[in-house]
Amino acid sequence: MGELIGRVLVVDDDEVIRQLIAVNLTLEGFKVETAYDGQNCLDRVREVDPDVITLDVMMPRMDGWETATRLRTDRGTSHIKVVLITARAQDDDRRRGLGIGVDAYLTKPFDPAELIQIVRDLATRNTPAA
Repeated sequence: MGELIGRVLVVDDDEVIRQLIAVNLTLEGFKVETAYDGQNCLDRVREVDPDVITLDVMMPRMDGWETATRLRTDRGTSHIKVVLITARAQDDDRRRGLGIGVDAYLTKPFDPAELIQIVRDLATRNTPAA
């Protein structure tokens, strides 16, 4: 087993997409936990203590916009890197995500290799110097 690159919380209400992302990141050396919507993400975030969260936008109970906003405004989670993954590709959506303070924005369908590179870059940037 290789060195652990970082911890990722994968949040998506679509189980197939959630598992696709989780498997790809696990194979690349990440420790991956999953959540099925925004509220489940907020319920688990402190327990998981992720370096990066991949976050779908369109979800029941609490969407990705609200989840990202809550993560950013909570001092205990504001440092976590957030990647929004969404089918919403309009410029207004990108601006909204950047306004909230997300670290990256990826549109569906996405290239798993691109997602892995984004998460890797964010996770290693998030690691404090020894």
